[in-house]
Amino acid sequence: MKAFITVALSFITAITFVACGSKSADGPATFCDTACLTDSINFKGDHKLEPAVFIVSNNCKADSIIWTYKGLGELRKTSFEGLIGRTPSINKDFIRCYFTNADVAWVMFNDCETGRGFQIKLPYDRSQSVSPKGSGINNLDPKFSISDNLIVYTDRGNLFIEDMSTGKKGSMTFGEALDIDYDNMHASIDSVNITNTRSWAKVKIGEEWKVIEKNITLE
Repeated sequence: MKAFITVALSFITAITFVACGSKSADGPATFCDTACLTDSINFKGDHKLEPAVFIVSNNCKADSIIWTYKGLGELRKTSFEGLIGRTPSINKDFIRCYFTNADVAWVMFNDCETGRGFQIKLPYDRSQSVSPKGSGINNLDPKFSISDNLIVYTDRGNLFIEDMSTGKKGSMTFGEALDIDYDNMHASIDSVNITNTRSWAKVKIGEEWKVIEKNITLE
């Protein structure tokens, strides 16, 4: 492992998980089991600058994110609490990282206490802002089928689709605003199937479940 990652990892050790229950105190069981995150989850891109992202734990939960690359000269760091207003319970099987060269890293995960999906865009250029989304529809959830290069999220009236590799975007409307609880997404959006050219969703509108679908062009 290269020197810059070795330095970063001098205070970030291996990953250890202790199984806990899959049901939160205030809600139903989610699709991912909660786990005690005792150390870090580490990702490394395949670009020659070796971009890397580290998820650091504290008190069994994800506490902060560190990201850097070879030659950057610094470790960028931010807290989950400051970004998304909570320290989530993350299971190593329900988090992924997508690197766009050494420009941007996307971290996608689901909070196992609620099942809520989050997406965090981490630019390596300090002049660009970190961008968190708390209404993520992630393919980590088995009922959400989404091409791996895409992120999908909602504003309660639409699905927004973005190709992480190109920045091209598309959308599909529900036709009206829905009362979606992002901590209980499946009460309003049962399932989706989204590719680079087509969007399909089963959505609860009023008291009825309806299928909405559309051919899309990302641009």
